[in-house]
Amino acid sequence: MEFRKAVPSDLTRIMEIIKDAQLYLKELGIDQWQNQYPAEETILSDMQNGHGYVLLDEENIIATVAISFDGEPTYEHIYDGAWLSNQDYAVIHRLAVRKTSKGNGLSTDIMKLTEELCKERSITSIKIDTHEQNLGMQHILKKNGYTYCGVIYVEDGTKRLAYEKLLA
Repeated sequence: MEFRKAVPSDLTRIMEIIKDAQLYLKELGIDQWQNQYPAEETILSDMQNGHGYVLLDEENIIATVAISFDGEPTYEHIYDGAWLSNQDYAVIHRLAVRKTSKGNGLSTDIMKLTEELCKERSITSIKIDTHEQNLGMQHILKKNGYTYCGVIYVEDGTKRLAYEKLLA
């Protein structure tokens, strides 16, 4: 498998994966990633800012994620808890796996690859948030050593559960 920065020619395949994820969440009754989010503009912005990544299996894109080392404004205020640290951190956003590749541990693989990117930059914290009804992602986060820290509110004002992992 290959993990690399996303490029504009990846957009169509990334959006197919995003649309599958949106439908999957809708079928579960989870109001996350609905209302055309994330849109093509968001994914292109991730690429332009150097945050977009893809995971490939034999040249086929099977997962996508945004990884930022630029901080996250919505993480400045956390409620009903506290972050584990106040140091520089990576943020994982927009993690999605191809429908036919779900259940193969690819989200865990991406989290491990994110840890490698952090180590290269001497970053020892990763933060992420998810919808309170997204039990699948919450399970993945706990399985990968993330600690629930509290509640944040994203730009549109909706509530998200916030997690952090400190790297040794």
